[in-house]
Amino acid sequence: MLATKPTAPRSGRSRRASWLQRLYVPLMLTPVLLTIGVLFFGALIVALLQSFGHAPIYGIEEFPTLRHYRNLFTLPGFWSSVGLTFYYALVPTVVGTILSIYLALMLRRRFRGKGLVQFVYKLPLMIPYLVGVALTIVLFGNGGIIARGMFALGVIESTRDFPRLIYSHAGWGIMIVYLWKQIPFTTLIVYSVLMGLGRESEEAAATLGAHRWQTFWHVTLPQIMPGIVSATVIVFAFNFGSFEVPFILGGGFPNTLPVEAWRAFEDADYSNRLRAMAIVMFIGVLSGAVLFTYLAAYRRFERLRGRQ
Repeated sequence: MLATKPTAPRSGRSRRASWLQRLYVPLMLTPVLLTIGVLFFGALIVALLQSFGHAPIYGIEEFPTLRHYRNLFTLPGFWSSVGLTFYYALVPTVVGTILSIYLALMLRRRFRGKGLVQFVYKLPLMIPYLVGVALTIVLFGNGGIIARGMFALGVIESTRDFPRLIYSHAGWGIMIVYLWKQIPFTTLIVYSVLMGLGRESEEAAATLGAHRWQTFWHVTLPQIMPGIVSATVIVFAFNFGSFEVPFILGGGFPNTLPVEAWRAFEDADYSNRLRAMAIVMFIGVLSGAVLFTYLAAYRRFERLRGRQ
């Protein structure tokens, strides 16, 4: 038998180098983690304490109390606000995801002017939401460009006959802004995943006799599902907590939960700010529960497909 040479004990310098390598990533992440911890979790803790009645800055000290939550749940129109918040968040997310998948699949093909299309569809990503709100009012308002154009062509007898797309609880104007901004975002993510996958699996499926729809449903869609899930989580969370778009284009009372929180916070009576904090905490818990359920369902779906 060959004798094995005993390994020499590591020197102090090598041990220090090993510790530095282990601490490298945590140290690099420390500035980001501190920023998130102070700005996000710090504000969340303050909001939580105020929602339970601890607000010495406003001269209120009732901690602990559930009075503000009880008052919140019994407010007129509160549950209608919950329904509107879900409606404005879910419908654009679903519709935008379907359109984004179609657009991403189209961009993967070769066609004339593809470079221009790839540049133009990303433009909304660089434009603020408020610009989209202004464009929606100018274009789709009852006195907007489209209404005036239809009146000039004799399609409608008056601009007042144009369908009311903004300032209504149907939320068409809100969804137009969301889709205008979020379709490019979701398309960019799905298209990036598609380009990273290549076409080998789809070509193999076509060789085995699968037609286009079968290839998409059983091969392409499962492969791009991680990108779709990531994009929809971000889009839904933003829509659920969005304030400015429903505040400007919404139909008034009852409005979405973020708008109701803003109105309570801006009330002249400072005690209503504790109700605003209760609304904020309710938004966080509700949206977090929905996203957790969604991600858990997706993980279960992946496990059933044999993927961990």
